[in-house]
Amino acid sequence: MSGTQTRTLADLKDLAVAAALPTTPEQPKREPKRDAFGRSYATGRRKNAIARVWIKPGKGEINVNGKRVGQYFARPVLRMLITQPFLVVDRYNQFDVYCTVSGGGLSGQAGALRHGISRALTHYEPELRTILKAAGFLTRDPRVVERKKYGRAKARRSFQFSKR
Repeated sequence: MSGTQTRTLADLKDLAVAAALPTTPEQPKREPKRDAFGRSYATGRRKNAIARVWIKPGKGEINVNGKRVGQYFARPVLRMLITQPFLVVDRYNQFDVYCTVSGGGLSGQAGALRHGISRALTHYEPELRTILKAAGFLTRDPRVVERKKYGRAKARRSFQFSKR
């Protein structure tokens, strides 16, 4: 596994505890951003997918494009990816999530939703920012599909060579 690093939930919680320790006391205090209904909004992006996310205190229900999260994301890995921000900050089943997702495939949409939930949590509770930042959930994954070039079969693959 060159260059990539897999993190377990225990590793992420260790990072969260380390990030929660105060380093510099003179940082400005951030204010929560909430609308008239007590919700926080954020946009998450991954590949070609965009997720618009609203969170508010509740029982932990997640609705994606009007469907329950289990209906929309059938694979357990994608559902686990979505709930990671809540598990890291110990807020599992404390927030209701309503979101609309468009573009890309299911994997990109789940990544966009995780990014949006993380950003919305920082808007709702600004002190969670250090924990989510240390876990890497606030960073937008910049990897996108490379475009096809002319004179090539795909982005980099050449046409098949024929000797005769």
